[in-house]
Amino acid sequence: MSDKVGVVGLGLMGSVLAMKLIQAGFEVRGYDIDDAQMEILEKNGGKPADSPAGSVQGAQFAVLSLLHSGIVRDVCFGKDGLAESQADGLVVIDTTTSRPEDSIETAERLRKREIGFLDASLSGSRDDIIAVVGGEKSDLERARTLIGAFARSCHYMGPNGSGARTKLIINLISGLNRLVMAEGLVLGMKAGMEMESLLEVLKDSAAYSRAMAHRGERMIRTDYENPSSRIRQHHKDVRLILEQGQRFNSPMLLSSVHQQVLQAAELGGLGDADNAAAVEVLRRLAGLPPVSTRST
Repeated sequence: MSDKVGVVGLGLMGSVLAMKLIQAGFEVRGYDIDDAQMEILEKNGGKPADSPAGSVQGAQFAVLSLLHSGIVRDVCFGKDGLAESQADGLVVIDTTTSRPEDSIETAERLRKREIGFLDASLSGSRDDIIAVVGGEKSDLERARTLIGAFARSCHYMGPNGSGARTKLIINLISGLNRLVMAEGLVLGMKAGMEMESLLEVLKDSAAYSRAMAHRGERMIRTDYENPSSRIRQHHKDVRLILEQGQRFNSPMLLSSVHQQVLQAAELGGLGDADNAAAVEVLRRLAGLPPVSTRST
């Protein structure tokens, strides 16, 4: 396997993936529209590229970490996109949380250019990542070592679109876990309980979820800055989740409420805050003093 890999999208997660690949011994050539992110990559041992196509020069793999599937399409098929690259036997590993149908379409278009495509969505924190993958098994087998450099486990879910759809289901459940925790914590706040003690008990009880470990302290301390994931990103995910519910005629009762909470958070100036800021919507509804959060 080539030790060269292109990484396109060097934001919150993309920069983590690039660093993990560098630490694993890969030669990483990265591209992002933000020059500051390119400078950080170079300081950390990566090489900046002038375009998505330039990032895969001499490489067999491209890792994408982008905001949504529309940008994935532009990176693949736009000017100086991956489809214009001369990389022989290229496999695109798309870690973006995307609309499954868009992943299927992108895969089909790239396949006509003899480029493989895996919707390899990621779940977990930056130090505890799993990959859920859709696509051709042969492409996944080629990419397993590379994916293993940033994910502790890799799950094959079926043809293209399956990885993206699995990620939306994961985000449905994990997002509602956060919202349920927020509702319980706000009740504790209103009742005047000692919140550190309450959270400690919840972590030790049948109510435990990973959301408590990752967001509980942030919620009780109203710490929404320096996000590991943002409200506006999860709001986008929930809109995609509701689309899937409509597509398959599956009830989305709780996700519908969740979407309204996230919309209220964005309208309340919390779009760039950490996902823990969902609790702030409930705090404000409960009449608790609002927390001012600047953009991050």
